[in-house]
Amino acid sequence: MFHSHSTWTACINRPTYPDAIGELSSVAEHGVRMKSVSLHDIVEALDLQSDEMHSCLDPSTGEIITFNEEEMSVAQRGDWEDAPAWMQEQLPKIKRALEDDRILQLPDRAHIDEWRMMQDFALEDEQCPCRSELESAVHGTGAFRRFRDAIQRLGLEEKWFHYREAEYERVARKWLEENRIPYH
Repeated sequence: MFHSHSTWTACINRPTYPDAIGELSSVAEHGVRMKSVSLHDIVEALDLQSDEMHSCLDPSTGEIITFNEEEMSVAQRGDWEDAPAWMQEQLPKIKRALEDDRILQLPDRAHIDEWRMMQDFALEDEQCPCRSELESAVHGTGAFRRFRDAIQRLGLEEKWFHYREAEYERVARKWLEENRIPYH
């Protein structure tokens, strides 16, 4: 069963990223065939991760199950008949994600570390005259907002989005490979 709200990390008695390697190995050893998953879909799911949104992967089907705190709460309580119709369709999948030991939690925001991405982006080009402005933007309170404002002002939005996408893809590849999940 998943912990609720801000302490949501993984099923009880299940390791969380990056310790899920051993968990998946045992899944593979028990004859569960792992389906190839879309790297693009994993990257999109990683981008959705937040304190309120969670994504898991069923390695036997390749299905990504994404849900929010409210959906998780309803699935855990079991009062599905009172849930809106759009949610009722998802509740069986969410309940399975919460209870099935084979389901793996995707890396969360703490493991993705977007602040480190911003810092690395700021330091990437030593010759860039904007380097000092980007470096100072990523430190202190309001770093995300200041960084966003700086890349807009400096005309670096497209470069940042490509860099960020490549970093998310790197995180996804690493997680998939560590968990021995085939991808395309």
